[in-house]
Amino acid sequence: MGKVTKSDDEWRGELPQHVYEVTRRAGTERAFTGQYWDTKTPGTYKCVCCGTELFDSDTKYDSGSGWPSFYEPVSPDVVTTQEDNSLNMQRTEVLCATCDAHLGHVFPDGPRPTGLRFCMNSASLLLDERES
Repeated sequence: MGKVTKSDDEWRGELPQHVYEVTRRAGTERAFTGQYWDTKTPGTYKCVCCGTELFDSDTKYDSGSGWPSFYEPVSPDVVTTQEDNSLNMQRTEVLCATCDAHLGHVFPDGPRPTGLRFCMNSASLLLDERES
């Protein structure tokens, strides 16, 4: 899939307001409120904006943070990162590499084998369920 580029007006017209605020305006849903924070359903988590496969449920774990957390994406090239110094914090923002949707942040306090915690917003994801 090639790069998906749309105007802000196009994204606003296609996405529900809360999804637009998170994915296109780098918003964050409140902890323990998102659709997938506690989901154990097997499947692949895709970008809600463009459908790119991002995370597999086999890498999802309970970080205790209240957001869906994964220790690695399905492939290193499906996400990009950039420095985020908003809210007087130093964090690493995670974006969909295909459409630049804000997904969440990555932290160096995750489990083995990667030691990473990809802390994602449920509003940025769409679970493609599979039979267990």
